[in-house]
Amino acid sequence: MPALVPTDITARITWIGRVADSAADLRAEGLNAAELTFGGIAGECHGGETRLSCSRVIDLYPRGTVIRNVRQLSILSAEDMAEIAAAMELEALPPAWLGASLVLEGIADFSHLPPSARLQAPSGATLTVDMQNLPCNLPARVIEREQPGHGRSFKRAAEGRRGVTAWVEREGRIALGDRLRLFLPGQRGWRGMEVPATEAAEG
Repeated sequence: MPALVPTDITARITWIGRVADSAADLRAEGLNAAELTFGGIAGECHGGETRLSCSRVIDLYPRGTVIRNVRQLSILSAEDMAEIAAAMELEALPPAWLGASLVLEGIADFSHLPPSARLQAPSGATLTVDMQNLPCNLPARVIEREQPGHGRSFKRAAEGRRGVTAWVEREGRIALGDRLRLFLPGQRGWRGMEVPATEAAEG
């Protein structure tokens, strides 16, 4: 089996966004197209080939350590966003409020894509999935400003639906309406936690 298995599954880009300064305002500016570089989307505050480590990797590095940036883009699915909105009793949840880099339509169970899955655009631009993104309070604050009384329910509603983070493996252009093809890692799921340490050592 190849290391990466091509599938017939594609997803259509319905939103491209750029957040200039998430500390000032998480809301994203909508774009019709974007050039993906090895640092992500130009002008995006989450871009860059490296970043300073945060609470997500605190068990690995002291906060503020320079590490590889595998969180250049925040990608959500239109289907997951509709479920979040319904759980929050909102008619819709604009991707700008979530600071989304991309919204895709057409891949089921999108937020649970395996790490190292690839999404490839017609231009050849390719994104590598890092891991599932976890809900945080930053979108909740934006939602609360826009829809008072609803922000506090975001984290619970978005659990398991917040999409994935990704980084640019190959540069290229993406545009609204592009279809990204899904490639999956060609290995079975890891079962190491199921094997007693003594058996693994004897292996």
